[in-house]
Amino acid sequence: MTAFTEGQSDPTVQPVPASVVERVDAADTTLQNPRRAVLSLGSNLGNRLETIQGAIDALEDTPGVRVKLVSPVYETEPWGVDPGSQPTYFNAVIVLKTTLPPSSLLERAHAVEEAFHRVRDERWGPRTIDVDIVAYADMVSDDPVLTLPHPRAHERAFVLAPWYDVEPEAQLPGRGPVAHLLAEVPQEGVAPRADLELQLPE
Repeated sequence: MTAFTEGQSDPTVQPVPASVVERVDAADTTLQNPRRAVLSLGSNLGNRLETIQGAIDALEDTPGVRVKLVSPVYETEPWGVDPGSQPTYFNAVIVLKTTLPPSSLLERAHAVEEAFHRVRDERWGPRTIDVDIVAYADMVSDDPVLTLPHPRAHERAFVLAPWYDVEPEAQLPGRGPVAHLLAEVPQEGVAPRADLELQLPE
């Protein structure tokens, strides 16, 4: 509230209309020099769809992150384990704009996993949620803490297929067009679930 009486105006204290705020947020001008990142999400324990949606919403709630694209859902056989030894996964890919550096985005991804009780007891083990950074801008790095792009993304149809769905012209840094990579990998056991849908956070 201001102390100005009717008819007076001071532009420095006028409230910003909600419509303007919405347009500003939509234009991402709240993010200074944002970078584009691609994340892969997967779950094969509990309510898989609800967990992935919750992880997407949690990432959107992160300061400096705006989720821009959410892929269709795929149901996939677990990677690297005997057939039938684990429940199938739901997988999706999201594209976001962020001002966080890669290390901070990784920390946030791990925090989201922990919030949904991700357990890391065994390699390729079942998990309530898996949040992987697939690519960050055009960065290529062999840092063992965060290798960019993800060192196995180019081999995984459950990453490439949903990514292609939302960004057909996408490029995996250092590897080439996602469309070409997808055409070269086996796609057995990776099936779109048209009956399921994830929501882009509002």
